Amino acid sequence: MSTVQEKVKVTERLIGTVVPLGALRGAGSIGVGEFPDLAEFADLCAKAGVGLIQLLPVNDTGYQSSPYFALTVFALHPLHLRIGDLPEAKAFAAQIKALGDKFEKETRFPFEQILQAKIALLREIFAANKAAIEQKAEKGGSLGVWIEANAWVKEYAVYRRLKETNGEKSWKEWSAHQNVTAKEIEAFWNDKKLRDDHLFWVWLQEALDVQFSKAAKAVADKGILLEGDLPILINEDSCDVWAHRDYFNLELSAGAPPDMYSPDGQRWGFPTYNWDVLAKNDYDWWRKRLRAAEKYYGAYRIDHVLGFFRIWVSSQKDITSALGWFSPYLPITKKDLNGLGFDDGRIHWLSLPHVPTSELWDALRANWGGPCNDGDIAVEAEQVFTQALNRVGGEELWVFKDTITGEKDIAALGLHHAAQNYLFKAWHNRTFIEYEPGHYAPSWFYRDSRAYATLSGAEKADVQTLVERRKMDSEKVWEKQGQQLLTVLSESSSMLPCAEDLGAVPDCVPRVLTQLNILGLRVVRWHRDWAAQGQPYYPFEDYPELSVCTPAVHDSSTLREWWEREADQKQFSDFIGVPVLPRIYTPGAAKIILHKIAAAASRFRVFQIQDLLHLSPRWYAQDAAVERVNVPGSLNEFNWTYRLPAPIAELGKDDDFVAGVKELSGVKAAAKKKDKK
Repeated sequence: MSTVQEKVKVTERLIGTVVPLGALRGAGSIGVGEFPDLAEFADLCAKAGVGLIQLLPVNDTGYQSSPYFALTVFALHPLHLRIGDLPEAKAFAAQIKALGDKFEKETRFPFEQILQAKIALLREIFAANKAAIEQKAEKGGSLGVWIEANAWVKEYAVYRRLKETNGEKSWKEWSAHQNVTAKEIEAFWNDKKLRDDHLFWVWLQEALDVQFSKAAKAVADKGILLEGDLPILINEDSCDVWAHRDYFNLELSAGAPPDMYSPDGQRWGFPTYNWDVLAKNDYDWWRKRLRAAEKYYGAYRIDHVLGFFRIWVSSQKDITSALGWFSPYLPITKKDLNGLGFDDGRIHWLSLPHVPTSELWDALRANWGGPCNDGDIAVEAEQVFTQALNRVGGEELWVFKDTITGEKDIAALGLHHAAQNYLFKAWHNRTFIEYEPGHYAPSWFYRDSRAYATLSGAEKADVQTLVERRKMDSEKVWEKQGQQLLTVLSESSSMLPCAEDLGAVPDCVPRVLTQLNILGLRVVRWHRDWAAQGQPYYPFEDYPELSVCTPAVHDSSTLREWWEREADQKQFSDFIGVPVLPRIYTPGAAKIILHKIAAAASRFRVFQIQDLLHLSPRWYAQDAAVERVNVPGSLNEFNWTYRLPAPIAELGKDDDFVAGVKELSGVKAAAKKKDKK
């Protein structure tokens, strides 16, 4: 195995920067960062002493701007192709310049408009050069050789053609070919009538590969480590899921459990993996994925590494992940519950949600949201009782009808928002989740459930003991799975793995990462002793060497916005030993805070490019919020379209910026404090 980045040392302390490729403004780009811009950006980084460039994912996502919604883990995004560098584009210089002029003044790049314009122009170029391209695609031709070395491109080209034919809809909504075999895909590929449609996408991918490889080599030649981003999960609407259905579980959605920011959890919509099926083929899909990435990168970020140990899953029938559970999980069984003295009736009470009549009425009155009378409430309540619930005997107590299998069924009833919101909460109200017949997991808030409150003190203690025992048993399974899967990743590539290990981290995770020499992630604002009084920050000198330290990530506010709008400024100032810092973020404040972070004992200290730009007064946006990359939980044209405030060449002429970053790169690690005896 080899990579263009092999010559770059990955064991030394480095200052790095994180930048979305689309954010770069190079000399020849069309409104959005393109692969050749990386070489120009590497010149700037080398000048400023930056030793690592970390990118967000660059895979093809179609017309979805989030880089984490890839159509495949192999293909690169046509958005980042430098059209002017194509040998076939010489006769199209005027059109290329016109596109560049059209989009150059945009402060954030209009993702869909640029992509549509580039694809349209690329189709013109392809049509004008079709005969020459077809000749190259013949066996022995340069494109033909590339196709044989990148076999994934055949199913990708077939998928892209079908997706376009179906108006870019998800494969689940196609009029035909939703379920295909490898033999059928090969037949599509060999169909001479479809040859040109397929060849267009192949031609783009070969050109993207050439440009990215050349740019990656230029980065490495500057002595800079290029780090990629490999999301653990893949979009359901993807070539990989469409063509390799057996690798995935489409009945479940991956996500994250409830927390202070997402009380109903996060439901990402991505399918989970059938690890047993992947194991039978020695994880060949994953190994090929790593080999494809190492053509460009010397290191890679493992997004949501916790998912390799266990992942939070919920039913595709739900809208939220409030009723999720960790998978794998050693289940609580009916026998376990019988052993605690719970018969079938009480197990139903613990695992099925129950609705008291009076509680529904009270919820409707309290949350109606406008003028109403008892008649309105009575009509709505009658609809709820008729459409969603069955009465338990003669009691003032109800259970959900068998036709209600998840939150989507509740939403489909078209009830008043007060009724729907109440039924959602009632649906969540259970002690145990029966995720398979006879297999139970505790609900995330099981101690707050109606059924749990009715247990005796001894029964509550027994339930808690059982839940804790299953968690400990499951953690052994998580550790074994994480060790196995991450070993596969580590041995499949010469790249340095860096893990994004945020969230509710099981005890086994840092142990396995250390054993495999995988760097963990420490986000300063969240790296605190949350259980201690005052929730103090961990000292920078105590950060593990085998880690990446950063003050902000693409899903968070920038350091500037955090300081001005979110931080407890006094607590943080006291923590870094600089009690007097301005309330409004300035280059002076940026220098102090960034230097403190740069002194962390972590091997890599990585900063978003926005945070580095704040070392100069020239690059402050009027509103700090516009400097963000993404605001989680929102879908709009703002997210993922951040663009540098000036061309790379202009940033390089800013002496304050360059000198500030260069000084930062020379910061030494803080000495560890000696324990007092």
